[in-house]
Amino acid sequence: MARLPYADVSRPEVKALADRIVAERGSVLHLYQMLMHSPPVAQGWLTYLTAIRQQSTLPGDLRELVIMRVAVINGAPYEAEQHAPIALREGITQAQLDDLAQWSDSPHFNDTERAVLAYTDAMTRHVQVEASVFAAIRERFSPQHVVELTATVAAYNMVSRFLEALDIHAQGSVAP
Repeated sequence: MARLPYADVSRPEVKALADRIVAERGSVLHLYQMLMHSPPVAQGWLTYLTAIRQQSTLPGDLRELVIMRVAVINGAPYEAEQHAPIALREGITQAQLDDLAQWSDSPHFNDTERAVLAYTDAMTRHVQVEASVFAAIRERFSPQHVVELTATVAAYNMVSRFLEALDIHAQGSVAP
């Protein structure tokens, strides 16, 4: 049970935003139902996460690999439940999803994926990134992709921390 009640998404001050979320994502998931307690935060969140997920040029499989690894590290089941089907559609294999907890010992990841996972781990676990970990990213990606990768790791750490602090679970969503 979430630590706060979910906001009423039919309130006039959030109705247009709720309609936009439904149009873009199909329903208002619990994450957005909670965010709707603060319409400006919900609006900013939606804009930022839409840019990360739908407007970034970072390949979708790498984006979803990052999101799923952040979910594993942070113990965020909502994030994992929401993104596992997306990850599979983007080309991540079930074997990769199964091995995310021990990716460094798994044969299912290539060198680029390993570099991305090491970067994700460094940012998520330590905040600061060792020079060698960053060098492996820099040699594989353009500056735009480095920024988008970094923003993706940061964004989904934000998401998982919000979800877990407020004990938000995936069950149920509403259409306004």
